[in-house]
Amino acid sequence: MTVDVDAVSARPEITRPHLAEVFGHACAAIHRAAAGLWPGEPVTLERHVPSVTGYVHQTRVGGRVLYAKTSILGVSLVSLLRGACGPWPAVRRAQQAYATQLDGLMTREAAQLQVLVQMDRPQVCTVAGMSEGVIFTEPVTGPSLGEVLLARPADTCALLVRTFDELHPLHRPGAARRLAPGGAIGERSIAGTFLRKFHGLSGETYLDMLGAERCEPGPRAEVVELARRSVVRLRQLRMMLPGSVGTSLAYGDLKPEHVIFTDGHDERPVLLDPGILRASPMVDTAKMISRTVLLLAARRPGPETARQVVGGIAAFTDQQAGQLSGRERRAWERGLMTLWMMDTVNILATYLSAPAALPVPALALALVNRAGPVCRLVDEVSADLAERPAGPGSWERALGHVWAVAA
Repeated sequence: MTVDVDAVSARPEITRPHLAEVFGHACAAIHRAAAGLWPGEPVTLERHVPSVTGYVHQTRVGGRVLYAKTSILGVSLVSLLRGACGPWPAVRRAQQAYATQLDGLMTREAAQLQVLVQMDRPQVCTVAGMSEGVIFTEPVTGPSLGEVLLARPADTCALLVRTFDELHPLHRPGAARRLAPGGAIGERSIAGTFLRKFHGLSGETYLDMLGAERCEPGPRAEVVELARRSVVRLRQLRMMLPGSVGTSLAYGDLKPEHVIFTDGHDERPVLLDPGILRASPMVDTAKMISRTVLLLAARRPGPETARQVVGGIAAFTDQQAGQLSGRERRAWERGLMTLWMMDTVNILATYLSAPAALPVPALALALVNRAGPVCRLVDEVSADLAERPAGPGSWERALGHVWAVAA
């Protein structure tokens, strides 16, 4: 059972868990799990991999290097460290039961990887072992999709098509039959995460505290105001999204850093960290566009590279839209842009809310410093969607805003 919490606690009486307590517990769990799976083998935790979601550590077991990942109560590290699940003694007691549950987050992820291994596509990382809420996977080497996009921006459309070709078996109608009941990772839902983060009073408190430990007061005030306006619009636009009931699957956690080209950019990629859920393929398209745009905003590769990547995204979405009529195409684009903006707000808010002591990826640090331009992008696109509900051109204007932020 996953705790349905992803916002900053508004209760000042709660003593928040300390980083050392959480990380110490996670390291001990990895040691115990490895010892149980490979008795007699020496276990060395070599390098912590910064993350705002689960705890990840490069681990050597005997002569093998593996990646160990665990989740505490199925919530992000940001929420946990903000006190959303209560003080550490209560969290520790609850985690003892959670780690053995059959519907725990890591258990479902391991099961999804096992299902994907049995399919022709996509290629995924290999599970080396799973025990007591800790999943061990074999390393996957090679450049990520994000790195290849920045090195070969003219190939953006082809690279995105190659990635999505891997997902055809999931995106087909009827694919949901492959997933066991209760096997979905609904926590990766864009709209679900958005509604959970920004719901009611806790959502207002969450917005008020964005960037409290990460931003200077002046820029922070603008970011909070822009985010607040955008969230109001996106809540309204959420009502126009197509229903989530269907028979297709989405990979769920599809983003450039989870797509690795082990054999060269002309070959099939390997995908990491699934978060498969029952949803329209539009969910995967929206998250990939969102995270690619955030990569551009963080790295600012220059006008020409940005132009080529944005042009590649436009060409890719033309292919995704297929043979839709003009009216169908506009409705599809509006749904895609709404999910894209929701995902951007979701992840940027998580980065901004991270306690200063929590190590975060380099991309997260860069985006915190670029939070103003990114929030202005979301503000402009969400305003366009809200104020011109039936007008054409919103997609082209959104891509124009992207180019300005990236270049």
